[in-house]
Amino acid sequence: MIYDKLAKNYDRVLKPFERRFLNGWRRETLSMLPKNARILEIGAGTGANFPFYPNCRHALAGEISGKMIELAKSKTASIDIAQFDAEALPFAGNSFDAAFATLVFCSIPNPENAFEELKRVVASGGRIVLLEHVRPKNLLGSAFDFINIFTVALIEDHFNRETAELAEKAGLKILEVRQKAFGIVNLIVCEVVK
Repeated sequence: MIYDKLAKNYDRVLKPFERRFLNGWRRETLSMLPKNARILEIGAGTGANFPFYPNCRHALAGEISGKMIELAKSKTASIDIAQFDAEALPFAGNSFDAAFATLVFCSIPNPENAFEELKRVVASGGRIVLLEHVRPKNLLGSAFDFINIFTVALIEDHFNRETAELAEKAGLKILEVRQKAFGIVNLIVCEVVK
């Protein structure tokens, strides 16, 4: 698995981006989650979102990479962490009030399956919040298509995904899309409708 190989240097590589803008975007994203809820994080990585979790009844952070989980566990004592695949969530239907992911859907092989799983495990009326780099709808879109050739081959990252459109096609109700960095990053707020 590619993220097991990247885990050791992941935080160091992202540190300048975290300081400059990612921490603020993460804080904004997690502020869109309901308080005192049962919350699920998909693709928790090394735990970069942990400082921004809202007060919740229960928080569960999931990650597919065992090496990433090892690093994440050292960053929290109050958030449960489990290893699972976003395309096959090991939870009963309606187990959560909300779910979120930051910079994750680019690396899920079949995002449609992950959206179906999120719809199943998040209760009707629940919120799904995503912070994702996406294919911009401006002149940069073609550049992202070209870059995607290399990012998929090297790190299994689909640089040009149109995540809001995929969420909508999966049946999620799009409440809001906030564009960041000239549309390269989107904060996408969805509602589960069953």
